Amino acid sequence: MKYKAINPELFKLNRERFCAHMKPNSIAIFQANDLLPRNGDCHFPFRQNSDLFYLCGLDQEEVVLVLYPNCPKGKQFEELIFTKKTNDYIKIWEGYKYTQEDAAKVSAVANVMWTENMDSVLKEMIQLADNIYVNTNENDRAHSEVDERNARLAKSLRAAYPAHEFMRAQPIMKKLRMIKSTHEVEVMQEACNITEKAFRRVLATTKVGMTEYEVEANVIYEFIRNGASGHAYTPIIASGANACVLHYIANESTLKDGEVMLMDFGAEYGNYAADLSRSIPVNGRYTERQKAVYNAVLHVKKEAEKMLVAGTTLTEYHKEVGLIMQAELVNLGLITATDIKNQRPEWPAYKKYFMHGTSHHLGLDVHDLAERYVPFQNGMVFTCEPGIYIPEENLGIRIEDDILITENGPVNLMKNIPIEADHIEELMNA
Repeated sequence: MKYKAINPELFKLNRERFCAHMKPNSIAIFQANDLLPRNGDCHFPFRQNSDLFYLCGLDQEEVVLVLYPNCPKGKQFEELIFTKKTNDYIKIWEGYKYTQEDAAKVSAVANVMWTENMDSVLKEMIQLADNIYVNTNENDRAHSEVDERNARLAKSLRAAYPAHEFMRAQPIMKKLRMIKSTHEVEVMQEACNITEKAFRRVLATTKVGMTEYEVEANVIYEFIRNGASGHAYTPIIASGANACVLHYIANESTLKDGEVMLMDFGAEYGNYAADLSRSIPVNGRYTERQKAVYNAVLHVKKEAEKMLVAGTTLTEYHKEVGLIMQAELVNLGLITATDIKNQRPEWPAYKKYFMHGTSHHLGLDVHDLAERYVPFQNGMVFTCEPGIYIPEENLGIRIEDDILITENGPVNLMKNIPIEADHIEELMNA
């Protein structure tokens, strides 16, 4: 792995927390992601299942984690990992795969077996249990027409053990994953630090006449050279009118004099995501109008960040941010008091220029697994990303940082990344 080894105490703690929520005499089974076919005999780059990684830290295909607190078979079966046995052929063609000793060291799970022994061992353990926890994807943003490995396992287990009680692992995972431990915050901070290096490189290299994909190349250069696995999500490098397309990912246009370039990118480090947005002038200087819109967005962002404290709800938060944005849009002459008076409750006037939410959970996934409607708690990490998009002016501005909620107030994990308009101009013209 490119990233430095993560303290296995993190994974041990996560398993203990999960097991504390399990019903008595239950078994839980978590699987690695599939190797996804691309074309011919090629696969897409492997990315581990976030829940499996959260519980054991193993970053390889064909890994299975089994949890069975107080297993009648013996204490050594309370935590069990199965992984594919390597051989000389695999070593030559693919390289290193976990040994049993290495898998135990990374995960802090003492009992590691080869997957060739899994069927017989797992069958006996399941027959001893009353309940089976299966881990299907319950991210409320998820939609896929393809069954992933855990979903296929759930179907096969239901067919093989129809008399067992089946339980959902995801409600437990949501409770756990939305609260970040100190170890997790350390890894996320490194992802943010690498993202900072990429942004500073962009500020130093961006010029009129470059292409968006050249800017993207500068970003990925810094990611890889600093140990990130790559992008945490598909990057947005959107200049001019492209910035008004919220999920623009073509990154193919030429940067023109007088345009603003909106960028939304973040490094993935140790499987944890950073998520940054900045909007910079292609020629190094904002126009008066561009700076006015930029500062309006920045004001909303600063005010929103203050509300990222324990006890706030996401619904209340987005409503209050909307009111702050509404005032800024009136000051910019984009909406009027009449527009506000005649607005529909389900679609306020400000939504014409700010149509997305301000924050989402961040962690192992860029839109991290979490319970959407519980009040904010210390240990949660949110993005904070207001924006104003004005198609008639070919201008889109979004500014985003990653914020940790603590008992002492919000902590900006991106506090060292340039954000003030004057500072950005200064660095671009240094």
